Amino acid sequence: MGIPNNSVTLTAQQIDELNQKLAKMRHDINNHLSLIVFAVEVLRSKPEMLERMSATLADQPPKITADLAKYSNEFEQVFGITRD
Repeated sequence: MGIPNNSVTLTAQQIDELNQKLAKMRHDINNHLSLIVFAVEVLRSKPEMLERMSATLADQPPKITADLAKYSNEFEQVFGITRD
């Protein structure tokens, strides 16, 4: 991964934008994790819901990965980080 050779200076606006994106990412990931916890709690009390809840459980990790990748790409773009 190529990192900038020189110091990177960010404006207050760029820092604020990154912070807002990070807050959104945390919120989105928390929502996905909440769905996982909810599905597990449902299964504890209603094991017959396994088929339906397993789809919810299986959908969450790829969504979390996508959220992380999206933020990472935006972060790298702001800082001028390139992938080799």
